[in-house]
Amino acid sequence: MFIAYVIVTVVTIAANAGIAVADLMKAGFVLANAAEVGTPRSWIPPLAALKGAGAAGLLLGLLGVPFIGAAAATGLVLFYVGAVAVHVRARVYYNMAFPGGYLALSVASLVLTATR
Repeated sequence: MFIAYVIVTVVTIAANAGIAVADLMKAGFVLANAAEVGTPRSWIPPLAALKGAGAAGLLLGLLGVPFIGAAAATGLVLFYVGAVAVHVRARVYYNMAFPGGYLALSVASLVLTATR
């Protein structure tokens, strides 16, 4: 079970760190998606910081601070539940796989952290 925890958590860290960097670089797909769901451009850097903090917290959890890892996984789950809700509210379903995928990774990380 430890190997699954490490693999899933590393993938979740990489995914969140990657999208945080894309957010901070104001990548075209990030700006287009934010506009489509009604998220103001001024919110993108703070949202990127939350994703980056989640990735950093998961890394700390891997490195031996389990309560930080659990808190980070919980925060990411809540963040992506909100992202899915925003997509549903805006009726933007065609790219639901992205927030849904990040949510699934976050939930898996949380479950594996809790069972560790």
